Amino acid sequence: MATMESLIGLINKIQRACTVLGDHGGQGMSLWEALPSVAVVGGQSSGKSSVLESVVGRDFLPRGSGIVTRRPLVLQLHKTESGAEYAEFLHAPKKRFTDFAAVRKEIADETDRITGKTKQISNVPIHLSIYSPNVVNLTLIDLPGLTKVAVEGQSESIVEDIENMVRSYVEKPNCIILAISPANQDIATSDAIKLAREVDPTGERTFGVLTKLDLMDKGTNATDVLEGRAYRLQHPWVGIVNRSQADINKNVDINVARRKEREYFETSSDYGHLANKMGSEYLAKLLSKHLEQVIRQRIPSIIALINKTIDELNAELDRIGRPIAADGGAQLYMILELCRAFDRVFKEHLDGGRPGGDRIYGVFDHQLPAALKKLPFDRHLSLKNVQKVVTQADGYQPHLIAPEQGYRRLIDGSISYFKGPAEASVDAVHFVLKELVRKSIAETEELKRFPTLQNDIATAANEALERFREESRKTVLRLVEMESSYLTVDFFRKLHMEPEKKNEKNANSSGPNNDHLNDNYLRRIGSNVNGYINMVCDTLKNTIPKAVVYCQVREAKRSLLSNFYAQVGRREKERLSAMLDEDPQLMERRTQIAKRLELYKSARDEIDAVAWK
Repeated sequence: MATMESLIGLINKIQRACTVLGDHGGQGMSLWEALPSVAVVGGQSSGKSSVLESVVGRDFLPRGSGIVTRRPLVLQLHKTESGAEYAEFLHAPKKRFTDFAAVRKEIADETDRITGKTKQISNVPIHLSIYSPNVVNLTLIDLPGLTKVAVEGQSESIVEDIENMVRSYVEKPNCIILAISPANQDIATSDAIKLAREVDPTGERTFGVLTKLDLMDKGTNATDVLEGRAYRLQHPWVGIVNRSQADINKNVDINVARRKEREYFETSSDYGHLANKMGSEYLAKLLSKHLEQVIRQRIPSIIALINKTIDELNAELDRIGRPIAADGGAQLYMILELCRAFDRVFKEHLDGGRPGGDRIYGVFDHQLPAALKKLPFDRHLSLKNVQKVVTQADGYQPHLIAPEQGYRRLIDGSISYFKGPAEASVDAVHFVLKELVRKSIAETEELKRFPTLQNDIATAANEALERFREESRKTVLRLVEMESSYLTVDFFRKLHMEPEKKNEKNANSSGPNNDHLNDNYLRRIGSNVNGYINMVCDTLKNTIPKAVVYCQVREAKRSLLSNFYAQVGRREKERLSAMLDEDPQLMERRTQIAKRLELYKSARDEIDAVAWK
């Protein structure tokens, strides 16, 4: 079985790594909050700083009036076999401090870096590791002292803010509470005990520490508290005798103060029987031993949380995409695969697997017929215009039998109107296809991480659609022009063979010159032309959609990105890499996930190796 010192050291290491990744508690069930820790809680002037310095055996904490601790201080003690004592900060990993006065200054400076030269607080912790042969393996979290009133320079909410910060640590089930109370005040008024009772009513996570025993009024003692009669906890109370302010001012060595503390308890008539369970040295050993036990109990749940988080992080990486290969061939393959993924989504829209393709049918079934119905044939084939066109077509010599040139001009003029609806159909389908390209790019999950490639695909697809539109426009105009270039003679032959319903003799005997002025004659010409145009209209109503689908929709399905594929295949590796540029926020997110994943995997492996050898 691994030593408990190695387990505490491992927990310290994981805690530091969590802080580097921005996980310092208060954000849900994180790895930091799953790790057992000891939080030091007390009111201002309760002797909290003196207790910590006694445990360490060094003067290293800033002192002063008001709120001195304005950020949580994660204090990790590492017992060494021998050698000089030194300290290291997580925010300055390459700097080793051997002068503990410099440690005090660095704590103050690092606090100001986040909170400024104000008296405000921050929940971002400072990590301090102290290596010494004179300490036990232990991790303590020094929290801002609880206060009852805001002083000048502090916000009105400072009292509540401090309590909320302290509460966010001590209410966690893995937090051991070190509740510090001065002996020269009624224990019933202790801020630390009041808060501990709220978050740990059974007292199973709370260690009570009574300071300033030597400052109690003569004739009084704290045995009722220390022996658990005044306020019972599941763990024993520990009494501490701190250095006096005069000792601090005189820079009395803490080791000397420790010796005086031992002598005080050993010679005290009130506390002599408890001497072996009093003092800062005993407190440190007691906490270290208990922390070891808690770590061992929590290891299964910590590993379960780690495994669960690893699965979640892997799933998140799969969702946002794994890192891109550096090899040019692999990048080209990836680009082509992403293009194919987009192409599949685009075809699904056209073929009905996704919505949108039905709008193309709507162009042919509604928009085109409606546009054809609105064409101004009534105006073009009015009696006045028919007479004008026929007369102009005859020139100086009127027609002899039938005004063929007039017919042709009326038909050509009518057919030219079909060009507008034909081109409008091409443009309408082009618009639908462009919109489907945009939707397909947005709906292709694999493309979401590559904004540059999205733009490249959109540009290439739209350029292809423009080519298809131009070819389609030429084709539908050819269809219209073909109707003008060769008329269907059978239609007019059938008209010529139809018997006159009335006045056939009069009609046959009347000369063409008289027909020029005959409304019935002009009306019949207009009617004949209108009948022919209706036949052409029915034809184009069927052939225009065929041409548009053939030239635009079919080509979009077959070769939307063909030119793009050819261009990509000729590009250099640097340009391929540029195409796979990702959203910086997404890249940062993946980097953070990868770092967390590495941390959790490393933590799991090390816990397994240390705890279960």
